[in-house]
Amino acid sequence: MTTIKDIARLSGYSIGTVSRVINNHPDVSEAARIKVEQVIREQNFQPNSNAKQLKQQSNSAITIIVKGYENMFFEGILERVQAILRDSGEDVAVAFLDEYSNEVQTAIQLCAARKPKGFIFLGGNLEFFKQDGHKIDVPCVLLTNTAKDLELTNLSSYSTNDEEAGYTVIDYLIRQGHSKVGIIGGSASRIGSQIGFRRMKGCLDAFAEHGLFFDEKTQYQPSRFSMAGGYESTQKLLKKNPEITAIFAIGDTIAIGAMRAIKDMGLSIPEDISVIGYDGIESGRYTIPRLSTIHQDTELLARKGVEDLLLRINYSHPITHEDINYTMVEGESVAKPRKRKEIRGR
Repeated sequence: MTTIKDIARLSGYSIGTVSRVINNHPDVSEAARIKVEQVIREQNFQPNSNAKQLKQQSNSAITIIVKGYENMFFEGILERVQAILRDSGEDVAVAFLDEYSNEVQTAIQLCAARKPKGFIFLGGNLEFFKQDGHKIDVPCVLLTNTAKDLELTNLSSYSTNDEEAGYTVIDYLIRQGHSKVGIIGGSASRIGSQIGFRRMKGCLDAFAEHGLFFDEKTQYQPSRFSMAGGYESTQKLLKKNPEITAIFAIGDTIAIGAMRAIKDMGLSIPEDISVIGYDGIESGRYTIPRLSTIHQDTELLARKGVEDLLLRINYSHPITHEDINYTMVEGESVAKPRKRKEIRGR
């Protein structure tokens, strides 16, 4: 059976463009409209009648729910998601939540009040989805966290393999000569933050493989995904454990705050303490020194997520769970450990 995805592939246009043609949206070039309509005729394609009827009955927006007010990584994905949706002729609404809020309950309330056509979640706590995800009655996509172990038929997910990437970071630091590595950000609790938990699990696997003990009490400090959170947590971590020679911040936003804290404590990066982040946000390219990080492909995350959602809104299609490849970016913020000067303010 031909799907909208097949029409996109055969015509050479995106799913968004095909969707605009099917729904007679004016913002389509004549050449694109002619080509897509030709392929539709040749394939005898019939759009999902229920989805098309729903579209005719409601002009409600696709809603993006963003967890966290200061996470610059989400800002980058949000900008791309909005642009792709608008280019596809879709109305977009955005809801910002505190990073500890229940995004699933928010979605359920929005379904009742605004009847959105679908949701894209930037960040999410899997425990909330386990409890009430089945109550959301429209297609959903979760970005940056994986829902592959959940038994939900309405939720696709696209994410980086956080456990593998966490292992990569610690393995890299240990091979640089760092045996006293501190970790800041997220939560070591599975309930508190699955992303933080998975990244931490990868870190612990790397320590164990290298025969190193990780003391959570003295080498770990939780933090919100914000520069202020990274700043405060770094100060607490280094004051309770001055032997640390490298810090892994599980978000670049946190890492930037950590770098400022290290400077204010009279230390230098990477001469006294190395710092590595996670996400690959644009700002990390302009820090002094340039931040080493795990780079996530925000363009691919956004495009895959939007195409998946449009496909399932316009046509009956199964959910998808996919890992997006990451890359290790060696900036200027990591060096081999040296004997350093006294921490200011101890």
